[in-house]
Amino acid sequence: MIVENSVAVITGGASGLGEATARNIVKHGGKVALLDLDEDKGSQLAKELGEKALFVKTDVTDEASVEAALDKAAGSFGEIRILVNCAGIAIAKKTIKKSGAHDLGSFSQVIQVNLVGSFNMIRLAAEKMSTNEPNDQEERGVIVNTASVAAFDGQMGQAAYSASKGGIVGMTLPIARDLSGYGIRVMTIAPGLFNTPLFATLPEKARKALGEMTPFPSRLGEPSEYAKLVQSIVENPMLNGETIRLDGAIRMQPK
Repeated sequence: MIVENSVAVITGGASGLGEATARNIVKHGGKVALLDLDEDKGSQLAKELGEKALFVKTDVTDEASVEAALDKAAGSFGEIRILVNCAGIAIAKKTIKKSGAHDLGSFSQVIQVNLVGSFNMIRLAAEKMSTNEPNDQEERGVIVNTASVAAFDGQMGQAAYSASKGGIVGMTLPIARDLSGYGIRVMTIAPGLFNTPLFATLPEKARKALGEMTPFPSRLGEPSEYAKLVQSIVENPMLNGETIRLDGAIRMQPK
């Protein structure tokens, strides 16, 4: 699959990893549908990227919202060939603390957005991709999910986040197998510490200290580096059913 002239749907596309991915795809001749809840940022980015981009306010956990977004993307640009799932939320809560047990509601919300939301996007986008005309490699689509090193090295307070990202890792291979007959590949990227809006609010000293935890390069990852890996996955037909750690060899400590 090549990026040029391909239509990509990107969740969490208004900022961070999703924004960088959108910019890279448009730079290389593709078209992007930015799905996000942040209407201001999403609309602004789509306007900046021009006629090869559109923004659709979308709740990834809602079936009707996702179906409407996919219909708009396909109606505006044509066959959807690429899905990149970047939408996600995070919380930091221990299983128990002095005030009591971890509340179930926030745990469930993280699972709903990160894991169920990703699957909701996959199943509905894959349904559309399955009717695409195959390319010369018999491919009809490529799906790239976003997990985290927390799926493997979850720290204290990350039970919900790690569970949600571990679920994404766990479903990558079976979904790739499910969709293999349709020529749709499924991959997952597990980023380490990246320079996203989550870290932008921290003081420079704290950001530098976090970056230095990474063996090499000893800095926060840049969203553009995530975007480059997405492009590599899209363009390499043998990448399927696997999770790639993009983390500079970091292994997270308990806290």
